[in-house]
Order: sequence, then structure tokens, then C-alpha cells
Amino acid sequence: MLTLALLVLALMMGMLLVPLGLPGLWLMLGATFVHYLAVPGGSIGVVTLLVVGELAVTAEVVEFAVAGRYARKYGGSRRASWGAVLGGLVGAFVGVPVPLIGSMVGALAGAFGGAFVAEMTVARDRRGAPVEVATGAIVGRAVAAALKVGIGLVIMVWVVAAALVGVGTA
Repeated sequence: MLTLALLVLALMMGMLLVPLGLPGLWLMLGATFVHYLAVPGGSIGVVTLLVVGELAVTAEVVEFAVAGRYARKYGGSRRASWGAVLGGLVGAFVGVPVPLIGSMVGALAGAFGGAFVAEMTVARDRRGAPVEVATGAIVGRAVAAALKVGIGLVIMVWVVAAALVGVGTA
């Protein structure tokens, strides 16, 4: 029962980190793995570990791809799309030293700056308004964060449900 309580606590901590742009999903995967090792023969099995791992990887890919897609949706070029993705990555890493919200703010600013600069390098007759394109990149990052929180909730429900099945059989 203690292992279940610790698992739920770790999953909740991970969920709190996700909207801040911190590696909450990876904490959730790690907690699931530790529970798998700590409770031999429990209901959390290899399938649950693989599903949680796949969901975490998918969430990371979606997070960075959506910003680029929104930059394109707001009239940006393919270059602006890549600028938003790369700027978001760089911004997330640069913002990490700032406590709590640094990586989130850095990712938003990076996506905006990357899309803006990249769109400015496109020929004048083929580019959208750089500020609108960069705004689209920020909207995309916000949508991606919401999707990532949703995936985190799915992970939490899946893991807790699997762990509870094991409690009922013990």
C-alpha cells in the first residue's frame, strides 16, 4: 500500500511539472519503472511500461511539432516552422536556470523568436507578416502544452488503474 501511495505522489508531482515545461512525463515514467521493480509480480507490467514510454515520447514530439504547424497555419513559411521548433528547443534549455517557469517562458520566447527571425529571411513576396507568424508559434506552444498535460493525465490514469488492479489481487 505504501508503494501505491508513493507512486501516486510521484505521478502527481510529475503532472505539476508538465505545464511548467519541465520533464514531468519522464518523472512519471521513472516512477512507473521504480514501482514495477519494487513490486515484483504486480499488475504494472512490461506493457504498461511500454505504453507509458511511448506516450511520453509522443508527447515530446508533438510538443515541438505543433509550434511549427501553427506558425505555418498563421501564414508562415516552412523556414518559419523550423525556426519555431528550433527556437522553442533552444529557449527551453536556456530558460532552465530560472526557477519553476524558466523553461516554459524560454520555450515560448524561443518559438516566437525563431519563427520571427526565420520568417524575416524569406523573400518578401512569399512571406507572411513575421509578427503574426511568430504569434502563431506561441499559440502552437500553448496548444502543445495543453496536449502534453492531456497525455500526462492519460498516463496517470493508466498507471494508477494498473497499480490498483494489483492491490485488489494481493
